[in-house]
Amino acid sequence: MIVIGSNSDVAIAFVEKVLKEGKRFPMVYLFTSNIEKTKKLANHFYAKYEQKCEIVHFDLTKENDYSLISHIDSELLFCAAGYLGKNSEEGLYDDWNTKQIVEVNYSKLIVLINHFAQKFEAKGSGTIIGLSSVAGERGRQSNFIYGSAKAGFTAYLAGLRNYLFHKKVHVMTVIPGFMDTQMTADIETPKPLTAQPDQAANIIYKAYVKKKNVVYVTFLWWGIMMIIRNVPEFIFKKMKM
Repeated sequence: MIVIGSNSDVAIAFVEKVLKEGKRFPMVYLFTSNIEKTKKLANHFYAKYEQKCEIVHFDLTKENDYSLISHIDSELLFCAAGYLGKNSEEGLYDDWNTKQIVEVNYSKLIVLINHFAQKFEAKGSGTIIGLSSVAGERGRQSNFIYGSAKAGFTAYLAGLRNYLFHKKVHVMTVIPGFMDTQMTADIETPKPLTAQPDQAANIIYKAYVKKKNVVYVTFLWWGIMMIIRNVPEFIFKKMKM
């Protein structure tokens, strides 16, 4: 199993769910920019499930040598990499902030996934699961830089799913709303609309088993985004969201 964004609360919960269900892998590859933190995670998976892990240092904000991952192969890729950044007026015209958001959530991320998609295609099997966001469903003034990167990632996953379907490789898009994670720790989110990592992992796992194409984390968000997507633009542009 390949895990991109391995220190994500949802990624940890998903790997834990898969292992609890009795699945074991020759190796779980934990991609991370924080090696020390990930060592604890790897030790946890081995101590609790006897699952071997290899830590792969990979920083999506920097240039990387892809030859270092040429030995990595698997039947399942789970991508939870993400960077919210500063989405206020303070961050809007901050070049560094904008580059970080775009690189981590889209431009450098899809290059990495493509390396594994090519391997899955060559052997004619595998599943790729990517976490996007409801922020990518429609650009809103509160987070449209982040939202635009997630919109691109959603489109990428849809195209990849279409391309790999005849190669017998499945691609699943996960669209979460608010989640109680490290990334949203400084944001006050409405509790009825906020999913816990374990809850999200269970929903994602069930969808993975059923080979769903697109899954919203909580059905409520599907309804909310259906309404938001269909508000006429001449009205929507006047709204503060």
